Amino acid sequence: MRVVIAGAGSVGRSIARELLGHGHEVTVVDRQSSAMRIASVPDADWLLADACEPAALEQAQAGRCDVMVAATGDDKANLVVSLLAKTEFGVPRVVARVNNPKNEWMFDEAWGVDVQVSTPRIMTALVEEAVSVGDLVQIFTFHQSGASMHEVTLPDSSPVAGRRLAELVWPPETVLAAVIREDRPFSPGPDDTLEPGDELLLVVAADAETQLSELQQMLAPAPGPTSPTA
Repeated sequence: MRVVIAGAGSVGRSIARELLGHGHEVTVVDRQSSAMRIASVPDADWLLADACEPAALEQAQAGRCDVMVAATGDDKANLVVSLLAKTEFGVPRVVARVNNPKNEWMFDEAWGVDVQVSTPRIMTALVEEAVSVGDLVQIFTFHQSGASMHEVTLPDSSPVAGRRLAELVWPPETVLAAVIREDRPFSPGPDDTLEPGDELLLVVAADAETQLSELQQMLAPAPGPTSPTA
């Protein structure tokens, strides 16, 4: 896979290192010469240019890339890069970083964004995850389809703990995408058994309030009222 990353800050460089480690081709673009820390990611292709200009994206061969990542610290720049990538270069998938949560509403298909990544929102989700085992936590939304990804950590009392996936009937338009067990993700099959402490990543269709309610009840129903002691 070929990826162009706009923004060579700490976020852009971290993404580049991860992608290179997975065998992908990466080009990093930034307009600041001080950001050209080539030695930090030596295997990437580096380009000193303004990714908000079509000529720079042309030089980065954006038309040949599979994914554009707009990862600068400026939301306005990320929106411009996303729009150019999608409309001028036909990039199949555009991922954009949202720095200010107040701007999340703009990062949608109208601006060429397929997936928005809000660091504050992800951090909030991780905090919620740490204190709310058994609760569904929304991680992000796919803006093109409106589908959303949720995470839940199975508590010991979960009704599905110890059961094979082949025995379970998920709510409509709900897909179990992955299971993380002891820090190792795997793609679940029908013969796999869910265990307490498993982290489930589920994709749910848009406007799925009923499905989310059913999922919560299925995976970790709220405890019933406690009878008062005499």
